[in-house]
Amino acid sequence: MQFAFFPSRQISWYMARLFLTRTLAVLALLVLVLQTLDLLGQSGDILAYPGNGDAQLWHYVGLRVPQIVARFLPFSVLLGTLVMLATLNQNSEIISMKAAGLSAHQILAPLVVSALGVAIISYAFNDRIVARSTAALSAWQAVDYGPIPRDSGVKSNPWVRDGNNLVNAAIVAGRGTQVQLRKVEIFNRINNSLTTIIQAPRGHYDAADKSWVLEEARQFDVARGTVTNVGTVRFGRDIRPDQFTLAKVDPDALTFSQLQAAISDLHDAGRPTAELEANLWHKLSGPLSALLMPILGSVAAFGLARSGQLFVRAVMGMALGFAYFVADNFSLAMGSLGAYPPFLAAWAPFLLFLLVGETVLFRTEE
Repeated sequence: MQFAFFPSRQISWYMARLFLTRTLAVLALLVLVLQTLDLLGQSGDILAYPGNGDAQLWHYVGLRVPQIVARFLPFSVLLGTLVMLATLNQNSEIISMKAAGLSAHQILAPLVVSALGVAIISYAFNDRIVARSTAALSAWQAVDYGPIPRDSGVKSNPWVRDGNNLVNAAIVAGRGTQVQLRKVEIFNRINNSLTTIIQAPRGHYDAADKSWVLEEARQFDVARGTVTNVGTVRFGRDIRPDQFTLAKVDPDALTFSQLQAAISDLHDAGRPTAELEANLWHKLSGPLSALLMPILGSVAAFGLARSGQLFVRAVMGMALGFAYFVADNFSLAMGSLGAYPPFLAAWAPFLLFLLVGETVLFRTEE
């Protein structure tokens, strides 16, 4: 039994194969170019740390490539769709399919199904690989591309207020009373004027005394410009361990389930969670944007088949795709500010442009 959207198995496989090969080719080209440019900009900082060499450069590439793939996969689907459909149209293959009785939806059906598969793989890739690489890269960058503890986790650079003073830690590892701090700085202020800065390579929470302990600390006197070794320093009797672990949550460095847990913890602690909730929903709507790209790019395939208008329609398809990404980023920003509900901020651009794309398709079939 054949589905109405797939009247020809041969054409369906042909279209799906062309779509996937063009998309992968565009993605490979984008990753190669963008990774090369990114490495040129970061190699100086990586090699500046004593002992770093080619191995560390390749390690950086291994952590950065998944991020580039995740960010530009939807662009690749859009561009791959435009290249494929424009080529088919120029070779009059689209006209032949329509002359054989295929509708626009039937021609695009193999692309949409293939894009759905790409979206599912993209979600798994983001959740399993990109989140880990982002967490590892953030922790590595926090120590200026030097050695990092194995348990550094995903928390980096949180700021916590201790009365009138501010406390910053480059890396926070562990949870609960087992929290460990690395590269800690305490900015002591009197009447909002900075007086001293205490720096320590490490610190931990003393559950018995309910305070924080810094080891090998040094104190910089702002007025005198002198540095004094002060050894062990206790501070923050009013700072709970979860204030460090929850002070900064990077949604890109967490899996879907981890982000859900972090939102729950923040909600229980009375912290605002609108931005994180929007990012949680976007972990679903983001990969699904690949599903939109064949629909938005379809304006390059349908309509009048004159070569002069083919270029115009290709530009229109590209403009629609890029307009979606702009709207998506804008909506997510508005959701982070609380202007939109988190669910609406993540899904509104997807649903809006799906409606626009379907409207274009139905008009071509009238």
